Formats: sequence, structure tokens, C-alpha cells
Amino acid sequence: MSVTVILIIITVGISLYAWKNHDLMQNWIFHPYSVARDNSWHRFLTSGFLHADYTHLFFNMFTLYFFGNAVEMTFGAIFGDVTGILIYMLIYLGGIIVSDIPTYLKHRDEPAYRALGASGGVASVVFSSILFYPTQDICLYAILCIPGFILGILYLMYSYFQGKRMGDNINHDAHLYGAVYGMVISLALVPGAGPLFIEQIGNWRLFG
Repeated sequence: MSVTVILIIITVGISLYAWKNHDLMQNWIFHPYSVARDNSWHRFLTSGFLHADYTHLFFNMFTLYFFGNAVEMTFGAIFGDVTGILIYMLIYLGGIIVSDIPTYLKHRDEPAYRALGASGGVASVVFSSILFYPTQDICLYAILCIPGFILGILYLMYSYFQGKRMGDNINHDAHLYGAVYGMVISLALVPGAGPLFIEQIGNWRLFG
């Protein structure tokens, strides 16, 4: 069983349990105001295993399954099974934590603000995949298929501007910074992926 599948099982189990356990939900959800006052730093990680509803949970876990296995296998092939798994966990769990830092800084004085979900970690994995396989098509709703690097650019732009607007209940900042983290860390660990990324895009433009 892959680490990706194990993470999905754990996340689904915790999310379902938290929906019935108010205390767990309140103690694990990302609440910057509480973190700043009682040092409940665990929320940076635990909030990534909570979700708002079935749709939120399904979308994140489906995306993680689709991209996570490819990234997990890529790191395993490059670094070996054990080190590859550790690096993959750094990408995913690190993405959950790091993506919440800007949110914490922005909302730490707002008692009403709360956030939850694995989106930061999932975005990290997705953009790690885009780094390694930039021209592989990503299909939206099984209808519109776009090369990963193009969708990645559109995703970053959308997340940035929506994060500025703050017009909905989605933490777009977590998406943006999770995506950047995933690509930067992957590139730092596998520097050769950079030139290969450019080469693949160049070939796609030439023959695509």
C-alpha cells in the first residue's frame, strides 16, 4: 500500500470522526487567534486532516490520489524507497504547515477566523508533479485537458488575486503558498528537474 493511500485513509478517518466530535474539531482546526495566545502550534498540522464536508474531503483526496502516487514513485526512483518516502512526506506535510504561515500572520488578531483542509499539502504535491511532468495533461472535470505548466500558471494567478480579494470562504493563500513550496522544495532537492522542466516545455512548444 502506498504512502499516498495511507494518508488518504487517515485523513478520511479523522475528518469523519471530527464531524461527530466537536471537541476534536475545535482543538485541531486552524485558529490563528488561539495559536497566538495559547501556543497551540499543533494546529498548523492537525488542521490538514480536517475537512468541512464531503465535497471538500473528496476533492482534496481525489486530487492527492491522482498526483500523489506519481510524485511518491518519482522520489522513490530518485532517492530510494525509504528516503523517497521521507521526502514525499516533507512535501505533503510540510506543505500543510508552511502554507498556513501567511494565514497565521494575516488573521492572528481575528477571533472569528478559522481554516481547515489539506489543500496546502495537496497543492504542494500537485506542483511537485508539474515540475517533473510539466506537459502532462491535467483534465478538469474530465472535459477540459490542459498541460500541467499552463494550468499551474493559471492556478497561481487565480489563487493570488482571489487571496487579495478575500471574497469567499476559501483559503486561497494556502493554495498559493503550498503550490510555491512544493515546487521550490522539489527543485532544491532535485536541481536537475529545472533544466528538464524547461526542455520538456520547449519540446512541447516545438512539437505540441
